[in-house]
Amino acid sequence: MQLTKFKPTAYKLETVKTGRVFEDAGWTLADPECDSPSLVRAIYDNTQFTPRSDLKGIYRYAEWMPVKRTLRNSAAPVTYKSKALAKYLGLNNLYITFSGWNPKIGAKMSTCSFKETEAFSVCARMDKKEKRTLIVQSAGNTARAFAQVCSDNDIPVVICIPEDNKHDLWFRHKLSRCVKVVAAPHGCDYFDAITLGDKLARDPRYFLEGGAKNIARRDGMGTTILSYIEKAGRIPDAYFQAVGSGTGAIASWENAERLAADGRFGENNMRVYVAQNTPFTLLYDSWKAGTSQLSEITPEIGRRQAEVILAKVLSNRKPPYGIAGGLFDVLQKNHGDVFLASNDDIMYWLLQFRNLEGYDLLPAACVAVSALAQAVEKGIVNKDEYIMLNCTGGGTLAAMGKGYHLKEPDLILSPDLPAEEIIKRVSDLF
Repeated sequence: MQLTKFKPTAYKLETVKTGRVFEDAGWTLADPECDSPSLVRAIYDNTQFTPRSDLKGIYRYAEWMPVKRTLRNSAAPVTYKSKALAKYLGLNNLYITFSGWNPKIGAKMSTCSFKETEAFSVCARMDKKEKRTLIVQSAGNTARAFAQVCSDNDIPVVICIPEDNKHDLWFRHKLSRCVKVVAAPHGCDYFDAITLGDKLARDPRYFLEGGAKNIARRDGMGTTILSYIEKAGRIPDAYFQAVGSGTGAIASWENAERLAADGRFGENNMRVYVAQNTPFTLLYDSWKAGTSQLSEITPEIGRRQAEVILAKVLSNRKPPYGIAGGLFDVLQKNHGDVFLASNDDIMYWLLQFRNLEGYDLLPAACVAVSALAQAVEKGIVNKDEYIMLNCTGGGTLAAMGKGYHLKEPDLILSPDLPAEEIIKRVSDLF
């Protein structure tokens, strides 16, 4: 049941670039007074990490989430100290934070992805009386999470995806009619889905979720490290995650800064290590070039690379890399790095992880495991360091084994169509 009498979390916004602190207008994604690209961060009135025992699921972390209400059916990430994988890699303090479906360890994200952390935070930031329709742009897992959360909580949403990723739209039950899916045709990628959503948002009846610029998305994702802190009791020395945009890594770094300011969990010396699936290596190439500018990639090459990789959710051609407070800044501040994993690496670690830890991971999470193994082999982490391995999804074999429904796109539209045509055809769905 939906919880009642929830008092909206108190916070202000801070511009990373300038340090200006100001009030949130309700759905502020950027500082209107900042003349260069910059993320804004939430500055919470409660500066101490305070899990709430009176709230269920992810909302136990509501003190550090910019939410106005709670929603039905949420679940939180689960952290445990690894034995089998840790022994295999020769690590003494490896903690796995898992966001997916594995009831045996208490993990109950029905869509099997940590994108639920975003959806439950973003949708709870919305005013209950919001009249406009939310737009979500996704490569797959985010679409599944938002579709499920919006369906369960009667929130109208248009989800834009590449048609080639429609297989990710599986659900335990049929979705509510408030969820509409619009797909960019075969051969398109995530960037094309972004273009569809951007054109639709020109109509005032719709509004963009905002991606990495949305504090609710980042602080929802940041609950992964809050789960880790409850188990380990200290900020990790090293953090590993596979990335498409890098938003989850940014979010964890931001919460590590809040935890350090709390004073009870040590200083934030956490090194952030992220990984991509070859041949889609945009963030890797940009970081290794030593510049905050994204490397150039043509739409044709980007689409071709996105088709090849197994972890298709890691194929963002428009990541928040060079923006103030973005991934470049995070990696530079903590002396982090970017790793690569091939499709063969993914298959190896999918099988190895299941044998060791007892449950299956999504391909993207296998990329993170591969990165950790490489770091161990190269001596980048030592055996006694406290390590957080952010396994961002898994358990699909168990979840889908109970039966599922596939959601076909309601429309397939070329991103090259005029905005007026896209708006008309989408609006006709409602």
